Amino acid sequence: MSFAISADFIAAENAKHAAALAEDYDALGRQLARRGIAIEAMTERAMSYAVAVPTWGVGTGGTRFARFPGPGEPRNIHDKLEDCGVINQLTRVTPTVSPHFPWDKVSDYNALRQEAASHELGFDAVNSNTFQDQRGQRLSYKFGSLTHADKATRLQAVEHNLECIEIGRQLGSTALTVWIADGSNFPGQSNLNAAFDRYMESLRIVYDALPKDWFVFLEHKLYEPAFYSTVISDWGSSFMAALELGPRARCLVDLGHHAPNTNIEQIVARLIRAGKLAGFHFNDSKYGDDDLDSGSVDPFRLFLVFNELVDAELRRVEGFSPAYMIDQSHNVTDPIESLMASAVEIQRAYVQASLIDRELLEAAQGGSDVMLGHRLVKQAFITDVSPILAEARRRKGGAIDPLGLYRAAGYRAQKTAERPPAESTSAGIV
Repeated sequence: MSFAISADFIAAENAKHAAALAEDYDALGRQLARRGIAIEAMTERAMSYAVAVPTWGVGTGGTRFARFPGPGEPRNIHDKLEDCGVINQLTRVTPTVSPHFPWDKVSDYNALRQEAASHELGFDAVNSNTFQDQRGQRLSYKFGSLTHADKATRLQAVEHNLECIEIGRQLGSTALTVWIADGSNFPGQSNLNAAFDRYMESLRIVYDALPKDWFVFLEHKLYEPAFYSTVISDWGSSFMAALELGPRARCLVDLGHHAPNTNIEQIVARLIRAGKLAGFHFNDSKYGDDDLDSGSVDPFRLFLVFNELVDAELRRVEGFSPAYMIDQSHNVTDPIESLMASAVEIQRAYVQASLIDRELLEAAQGGSDVMLGHRLVKQAFITDVSPILAEARRRKGGAIDPLGLYRAAGYRAQKTAERPPAESTSAGIV
């Protein structure tokens, strides 16, 4: 029988922290009350927030040089759902998973949907994969997929995306995420405009096949593996494609897919204004597309992104409904621990951004009071909302201390015993 963390164990562990949490929660409540903020309103906002986890994220990642498998890592989609279920069970902020195909293919998707539900999970956007060749694949994507110079290869990539839509429909998803590695490594290797034209021709077929309530999320990436030119390299290219395709095509923002020092929050603001923000792939970076844990390097940037998102939410911007997902590679940590920590940090940034006095901020901006405007934003960022997050988890049946409880339960050791090492795995990013 597969090991699972019980509700009784969670309750027993929470009891050890209940008094301290109540004391911290009351203290923070009094502090916020002096600023005219009701802590209960913030706790309700924390309880309402959700971010998806990727099925591939619960496996050990890697680099261009090596991958070091972790103990008890998932061998298939069924193991992945178990691990994703634990993340949500303890944090109560990740109720959906984002699958990747063909990595997560099964023969019965209705059964898979029911299996996910047994872990209290639903399905977020489905992801296609034409950035690597699969076993038995007829034509190679070495020189491109949706933009390949060979029409037959492009059509093969299109057919895969159409298959992903059908799978997603059975799983209850309403969006397809498309990221391609297409580009060039040498000047003269590809005609830059012709490649973009072929992308649009291919995506048009996919877009026209979307169910009426579906969206396609276009993901850009500055570089890697195409180091000279990438077909969809920035938000401008993504925006051009989404604008040309139509209203159900939107631009996905991965926090690591930008040039160093790019003002990502301004890009977010522009896409919101244009009605083209699909949502986010959350992670963090120091040098480039590092796929580090969210909030581990630059939590202030994450907060500033949420400043724009909360502003749009509170202004009730028409059509504003971003999809949130974590997209990280866990090379040296337990992936479950990293994903839990990241989910909490993302939720933290959301609640912190909700603390900003918007009326006062607008007045400061209108009066060119630079320091007041900055301090209002910074005051929200430096407020420790940990008691709010912990109380939100407790009320929803989660763990006051997710990481501590996870370790106390011995989940990783149990899964290591249950899951013999596999020669290969469809989890993790290399």
